[in-house]
Amino acid sequence: MDLIQKELEFWLASLPAIGAAKAIQLLEKLETEEAIFKASAEELLKVPKITEGDAEQIVRNRNIEIIKQKYEKMCQQGNRIVSIHDKEYPEKLKTIASYPYALFLRGNLPDEKKVSFAIVGARNCTSYGKEMAKWFARELSNTGIQIISGMAYGIDSYAHCGAMQGDADTFAVLGCGIDICYPRENFELYTYMSNKGGIISEYGPGVPGRAFQFPMRNRIISGLCDGILVVEAREKSGSLITAELALEQGKDIFAVPGRIGDPLSVGSLNLIKEGAVPVLTPTDIIENFHINRIAESKRKNVASACLTAKEQVVYDCISLEEKHISIILEESRLLMSDTMSLLLKLEAKGMIRQNIKNYYTRSIL
Repeated sequence: MDLIQKELEFWLASLPAIGAAKAIQLLEKLETEEAIFKASAEELLKVPKITEGDAEQIVRNRNIEIIKQKYEKMCQQGNRIVSIHDKEYPEKLKTIASYPYALFLRGNLPDEKKVSFAIVGARNCTSYGKEMAKWFARELSNTGIQIISGMAYGIDSYAHCGAMQGDADTFAVLGCGIDICYPRENFELYTYMSNKGGIISEYGPGVPGRAFQFPMRNRIISGLCDGILVVEAREKSGSLITAELALEQGKDIFAVPGRIGDPLSVGSLNLIKEGAVPVLTPTDIIENFHINRIAESKRKNVASACLTAKEQVVYDCISLEEKHISIILEESRLLMSDTMSLLLKLEAKGMIRQNIKNYYTRSIL
């Protein structure tokens, strides 16, 4: 009983402790996955950077029946593998350092004929950052730009959510196995992108998320995109790693300016100081890529909604930063009962949001 080519690719990509660089070196030296599978420990040790421990792992993990069972289970789960031998393998990734030997995939890969944009930022983002991520992602998606991120908490998740409201597909690059939704709270996103867009990982089924794997996956995020937008980032963050990788790969870097002195803005402001393009609206990015709008925004037409005089007074008291109702009362100089009624009306019209009880922000429409 022999392994078919896809099973051999699955085996090589799933070998413990054999990362992308070593897999490529094995292939360059021994030429085929079958040759790697059949090589003796002595032959394997002739490959640069292959240690005795690596050779032992390769030889130990050659149970054909187990490999076939795992491969079949992966396929039954709706996942597949795309290796560097496949025409489907992204050309953009072949130009980056330590490009992955193979990608595990649920759904599709980004269409390389279309523009792809990565949106990344802080996990513990502010309400302002949340609204910015959703707004930019939605508006870029409405021009046909594909949105890529890492499905992490915070900015990543809100970027995917914004893209879901637009017209283009959105894609997540995981730092764990293809069959693991991390974080679990994003299962709805995971399911959505499995059907409209794609879930991508260089890690096979069952591989848990480990700290070192998340910075590694950032090279794939930056490699797949044509440009990257950082919404909020601390002085030292994974988002900046992604931006640095994108810069090395010759990609355009954009950043949403933040407030001076705000810890979540330090990284973004430093990027701008170092040459990233500051953006105030999605149009700044759209014009940079000379993209014509291919779809009208599906935004609610509340900007032109008729507000009463009192509604306008309350609306003028609210900004993109969260504001407590006590401050709104003080600034509007209206009665509590009137203010509460007006806030409810503004929420119903989609003009404002209450992300935290009694704290209000404007909606970006």
